[in-house]
Amino acid sequence: MRKLIKRALNSAKEYSVWDFGILKVSLVSVGILLGAYFSDFFLSKILLVWILYLATFALILYKTFIKY
Repeated sequence: MRKLIKRALNSAKEYSVWDFGILKVSLVSVGILLGAYFSDFFLSKILLVWILYLATFALILYKTFIKY
């Protein structure tokens, strides 16, 4: 598993700005599709989704600006 992660990170070092842009568009598209198909399911759990988002966002901010 570590070899796979290391390989993915080494590949990501070679990404251009366009590659990251395409990745972001792809992830947003998947999010929109999941939201469209499972809207009723997630609507009842919206508070949990917000808490999950805020926790992960705070973690990314910490690792980006404080830890590294």
